[in-house]
Amino acid sequence: MSDLFEKIVSLSKRRGFIFQSSEIYGGLAATYDYGPLGVELKRNISQRWWNAMVQRHENISGLDAAILMHPTTWKASGHVDAFSDPLIDDKTSKMRYRADQLIEGHIDKLRRKGKDEDADRVYQALVDALNAEDAAKALYDIIMGEEIRSPDSGMFDWTEVRQFNLMFDTTIGPVSNPDNKIYLRPETAQGIFVNFHNVRETGRHQVPFGIAQIGKAFRNEIVARQFIFRMREFEQMEMQYFVKPGEQMEAFEQWREERMQWHLDNGIRPSKLRWHVHEKLAHYADAAQDIQYEFPIGWQEVEGIHSRTDFDLKAHQEYSGKKMEYFDPQTNEKYIPFVVETSVGLDRTVLTLLCEAYREEEVGGESRTVLKFHPRLAPITVGILPLVKKDGMPEMAHRIEDELRQHFSTSYDEKGAVGRRYRRLDEIGTPFCITVDGESVEEGSVTVRHRDTMHQDRIPAENLTAYLLGQIRDWKTS
Repeated sequence: MSDLFEKIVSLSKRRGFIFQSSEIYGGLAATYDYGPLGVELKRNISQRWWNAMVQRHENISGLDAAILMHPTTWKASGHVDAFSDPLIDDKTSKMRYRADQLIEGHIDKLRRKGKDEDADRVYQALVDALNAEDAAKALYDIIMGEEIRSPDSGMFDWTEVRQFNLMFDTTIGPVSNPDNKIYLRPETAQGIFVNFHNVRETGRHQVPFGIAQIGKAFRNEIVARQFIFRMREFEQMEMQYFVKPGEQMEAFEQWREERMQWHLDNGIRPSKLRWHVHEKLAHYADAAQDIQYEFPIGWQEVEGIHSRTDFDLKAHQEYSGKKMEYFDPQTNEKYIPFVVETSVGLDRTVLTLLCEAYREEEVGGESRTVLKFHPRLAPITVGILPLVKKDGMPEMAHRIEDELRQHFSTSYDEKGAVGRRYRRLDEIGTPFCITVDGESVEEGSVTVRHRDTMHQDRIPAENLTAYLLGQIRDWKTS
C-alpha cells in the first residue's frame, strides 16, 4: 500500500469517514462501517446519482428490489455455474490470490523495468488464457512459465489454479437443508430484470426506457484488500436501459458519454480518468468498457458500461416460463429488448472522491491537509465560527446556523483558536467557513473564508444564503 493511500485510510478513520467493522472484536476482514462524515458523503453521492439517472430522465424509473431472491434467479443468470474467480494458494504463506491479478502484477513489474516487449507477450498470453476453454490451467501455465513468485513470501510454491464461486449462500426457513439454500445477491441487476414487466406496466413505459436501483450486493472475494475498494459487502448504483435489438450500440455510446461526464461533474480531473476496453467479454455481453480512476494503488475500475444483449430477459423467460417479450405499439412487433447497463460502485466512488480530494499544502510556512470536495458532495458545506465565546458572537453565530441549515449541512465550532478551527474544517472538506466577530455584532456583516483559496470575503449576513448558492453554482475543479 502506498504512503498516500495509507494517509487517506488514516484520515478516514481519524475524522469519522470510515471505520473497520466490528473493530472492538478485532474487526471483520473486508467489511467497513461509515461514520458521521462518511455517511453524509455517501448519501450526497447516491442522491446526486439518483438525480442524474432518475429525476432528470422521464423514461427512467426507480426500484428497490429485495436482497434475497428465488434461487432459480441465479441459475438463470449464470451465477451458479459461472460466477467464479481463478484461485491460487501460496503453500508457504497460505495466502490466497487471484491468478489473473498475479499475472497482471507481473506485467506491471515488467513495464516498470522497461521490458515492454516481454510485458506485451505476457499480456497477450493472459488475454488468450482468459478466453481459453480451460482458463484455470492456462493461467497456471503462465504463472509457472514466468516463475511468478508470491508477493508476500517471495516463494515459488503454488497450488494449482481452481475456480472459486463468489456467492454467499444461506438457508431460508427453520430447517437447514440443501433444499432451502438461497443466496445473498452478488449484483443488483437481476432484481431489475425479474421486475421488467412490473415496472414497465406501472410506469407506463415504452422502449427505450430504464430501471435504476441503489442497493447492497455481496461477494465472497478471494482477495479483499485495499480498504473499501474491494469489499465483501458493498453498494451498487445500477441502471438497466432497455432498447430495441439493433439499437444497443447507439445507446451504449450515449451512456458512455453521460456517465463519464457525471464523474467529471463530481470534480474529478480529466487526467485521472480513462476508458478501459474489456479484452474478455462476459458471456452475456457484446460490448463492455470501464471508467477507470488513477488511485494511489494504480488504475482501477470505478464504473462499467455493458451491452448485455437480450441474455438476461431471455434466460428468465426460459427458466420461469413467463413471457419477457415487449409489444412495440409503434411497429406492431414483439421482441425481447436488448439491455445497456451502467453499473458504478458507490463505495468505490466514495474512495475515488477521497483520493481525488486529498491534498497536502504549504501555507505560510505551515502544512495543511485539505479535502477539496465539490461543495455539493462535501459532508459539511458550511462551518460557522464565532471569533470568541462572548460579546454576543455565539448568539449571532447560532442564528446564522439556524438560517443556513435550511439549505446546507452546517457545523458550529467555537473551541480553540480560529486558525485551528479552519484547519479542522479543511481536513474534512468543508468548502466555506463563516466567522462572526465584533464587527458582525455591530454592523451585521460576516467573513466568508473559502477552503481552496483561503480568500476571505466580507458580506452582509442577510445575503449569506444567496451568496453561498451562487458560489456552489459557479464552483470549478481546482
